[in-house]
Amino acid sequence: MVLCVVAVQSIGVNYGTIADDLPPATEVIALYKTSGIGKMRIFDPNQATLQALKGSGISVIVGVVNNDLQGLALSHTAANDWVQTNISPYLPDVNISYIAAGNEIKPNDPLAKYVGPAMQNLYDAVTSSNFPTQIKVSTAIDMSLMGNTYPPSTGSFSDNASAYINAITSFLVSTKAPLLANVYPYFAYLSDPTEIKLDYALLNSSGVVLQDGNLGYQNLFDVMVDSLYSALEKIGAANLTVIVTETGWPSDGGVAATVDNAGTYCKNLISHVNNGTPKRPGPLETYLFALFDENQKGPAETEKHFGLFSPTKQPKYQLSFS
Repeated sequence: MVLCVVAVQSIGVNYGTIADDLPPATEVIALYKTSGIGKMRIFDPNQATLQALKGSGISVIVGVVNNDLQGLALSHTAANDWVQTNISPYLPDVNISYIAAGNEIKPNDPLAKYVGPAMQNLYDAVTSSNFPTQIKVSTAIDMSLMGNTYPPSTGSFSDNASAYINAITSFLVSTKAPLLANVYPYFAYLSDPTEIKLDYALLNSSGVVLQDGNLGYQNLFDVMVDSLYSALEKIGAANLTVIVTETGWPSDGGVAATVDNAGTYCKNLISHVNNGTPKRPGPLETYLFALFDENQKGPAETEKHFGLFSPTKQPKYQLSFS
């Protein structure tokens, strides 16, 4: 099967590494380039990956692992050291766009209180380093922070998440950084497969399924993203940009997890996100999860089957990044 290769600005791909059978980083970067994928997200500052990215032109989101947040939050020196170790040596040869301070921390997680201070200390370290490009600092949330998502105009954060998300968005507004969000219609579909039609979740509906005021919705992805925008408006963060840092569909291991469905979702999403959502038209920066199947993920079997490629670098389905 041939993978068509035309680069597009809005689409990136997550490079997860929870597996024991993946190719070396140099081959991974070559795969991004031959596939026309211009954006990457990594979940930790892996030195081999960052080294391989030098001169590639690929823009990258560099993640801070959750367990490092406490140390970075409590010490300016630790944050400076993190930046000097994981960011400075690779500039300007690597196009680092964002630092993601943690991934999917929940409001009741003991680490939650460290997210805001860690972002601030990393931001201070970045801004004091006089880098040639402006690297934004943010964090990646998931949709479990939402209290209401339907219809999207009523989107709001849960009471439990209120203080947590307010602290995050206040920082992002003040530093003009985007909010990073992981948005999975697959899991929303799983939660209610009788009410949510599969075509609606796969961005495959032929017409408007939900009318919300003057906005018409043809797919669940737009509903989820716009509900997040509505929630941000309600807490005074209407000017924040959302970047979808993870979305995807598994090809095996569970309900509706087939190669056909995964290929349909990814293909439709790639062609869709350049147009944005009904509430926010225009290109929506979005990262597919993930480059490879990861055989050590879990506990759900589907977690092992989100890859666009097998670890042998064979594409599962035909995609054109255009």
